[in-house]
Amino acid sequence: MLRRLAPLLLLLATALPLPAVQPDEVLADPALESRARDLSRELRCPVCQGENIDDSGAAVARDLRLLVRERLMAGDTDSQVLDYISARYGEYVLFSPRGRGANLILYATGPVVLLVALGGVLIWFRRRTAAQPAPLSAEEEARLRRIMAGPDADAPRSPR
Repeated sequence: MLRRLAPLLLLLATALPLPAVQPDEVLADPALESRARDLSRELRCPVCQGENIDDSGAAVARDLRLLVRERLMAGDTDSQVLDYISARYGEYVLFSPRGRGANLILYATGPVVLLVALGGVLIWFRRRTAAQPAPLSAEEEARLRRIMAGPDADAPRSPR
């Protein structure tokens, strides 16, 4: 049974996802096509959410791929293409949102929370090690011995 499944498992392990780029979308200039493919990997499909537009088969992803190629053929730089698309579709389509404006809050929140948590743990450990119990007085030690001995410690025991 395992010998029959081994080739199938090997085939599945080596299978890679195929890009959804159609032959009619490919640009004639290999340099521009390479740039378009790189940009397509940086843009999120608005429908598929976890996929870039290069891998997505959704109609809106195809439209975005064509738009990227159109902007590149018009002479836009990579940054201008990303700015143009994010202006039309929102920053959600960028897999790596820009670190400006409200996004700075998102980028800074993680490290700030981590530092506050580490500070809290440090303070907790310092207080824990610094809080040593005070030694018992002679009177408290005597009372503790009486309690530990029990109420019948001084009374004679009768056989049962």
